[in-house]
Amino acid sequence: MMQQIELFGKFWRLFLRGSHLRGILMRGIHLRGSLTPLRSSLLLTALLPGMALASCSTNAPKAGTATPDSVFVEIEAPQEPQAAPALLLGAERKDLYLPLLRGKRIGLIVNHTSLVPQPGGEALHLVDLLLKEGLQVKKVFAPEHGFRGTADAGEKILSGTDAQTGLPVVSLYGNNKKPSPEQLQDVDVLVFDIQDVGARFYTYISTMHYTMEAAAEQGKQMVVLDRPNPNGHIIDGPVLDPRFRSFVGMHPIPVVHGLTVGELAQMINGEGWLAGEKKASLTVVPLQGYTHSTPYVLPVRPSPNLPNQQSIYLYPSLCLFEGTPISLGRGTPFPFQVIGYPIRNLASSALPLPQCPVPPTHLLRTANAGGWTCATSRPPSVSILGL
Repeated sequence: MMQQIELFGKFWRLFLRGSHLRGILMRGIHLRGSLTPLRSSLLLTALLPGMALASCSTNAPKAGTATPDSVFVEIEAPQEPQAAPALLLGAERKDLYLPLLRGKRIGLIVNHTSLVPQPGGEALHLVDLLLKEGLQVKKVFAPEHGFRGTADAGEKILSGTDAQTGLPVVSLYGNNKKPSPEQLQDVDVLVFDIQDVGARFYTYISTMHYTMEAAAEQGKQMVVLDRPNPNGHIIDGPVLDPRFRSFVGMHPIPVVHGLTVGELAQMINGEGWLAGEKKASLTVVPLQGYTHSTPYVLPVRPSPNLPNQQSIYLYPSLCLFEGTPISLGRGTPFPFQVIGYPIRNLASSALPLPQCPVPPTHLLRTANAGGWTCATSRPPSVSILGL
């Protein structure tokens, strides 16, 4: 029996000496972390029988010695799962976009949401960050609600000069919604950095569309600094019928589209949705550490009537009532969390409403019901629709 074991051990050593596997593993070459646990197990399963038999032979080397036939396999212990990388906004990834802007004349499409978190301190507005970096910011293009985000929905935005920075502010929510060739004469690159909420009719993405279109027509570079979509975990609602295309619905996408502004910009460019199917010279600075299931709470309200996450989550569905006599709580502390109707008790109306947790007895005067006092239900933590 011992002779058989010895013969088998010699055979195994001869096999390894001539095999391609030996050329990889022999002569003191160590494998460090290059094998998965499964491959490591399979490799050891293949090698251990021969190693054990060889060690049983009378010619087996003493412990601690090395021979030309030695097999050294070093497998590191499985590492603990690494934590997901921290979420970084596109605007935080300065190493990716500052080189694109140096030496260029810059036009910014920004508002009050264009904040860049700073290590150990308060967030810095993108305008201030770029000026601090010594870059040539020539002007600001303002979307709906204005550069400082204080104007109400639908309120006309006027062009002028920003009191804090002294920069010219060009309105893109007034007589014109698209930068003119004259307004882009002293601009080489346009930078878009505005927080969206993931609803097709939220007009910030329409402003992005028109600035991309102007950039394509005038041969300007376009940079989009990506931001998370707080409704990015869901896609829902009908796709836009092109017959009803307008500034509050420009793209054939669902009502709740699930895209970040950077992803949508790439889709607009790639699908030929710009006028004349032109292509913008587009660069998207992507998010780091973001998935569409990543919860994201906005640090500031994106517009005056979206003050918190509850309103942001309910906005895509309740906003469908806009344009009707129904009030959605604009001008109250809880917009898009309640509904009301002039001189009507919603609990007794023909609307197919579910049971209300509390009676609709709160009387409110709201912004879009023609000055009527609305009977509105305000449950403690959910809307009247129970959403």
